[in-house]
Amino acid sequence: MAQLSEKELSALNDLLADEQLLTKKFSMLAKQTNDSEIRQKFEQISQQHQGHFNALYEYLK
Repeated sequence: MAQLSEKELSALNDLLADEQLLTKKFSMLAKQTNDSEIRQKFEQISQQHQGHFNALYEYLK
């Protein structure tokens, strides 16, 4: 992996924080709804954001 600049690392850090927040928000929304179709969609979106987080994190290893 090439050396990342401080600005690039800062941007990746911001993206990680954003993806983590979205994962938590959609998970929370899924738990609060009584509609099973909406719950399933929120859980799917949460998992997608978790996947984004994992991919970004792996890039930094």
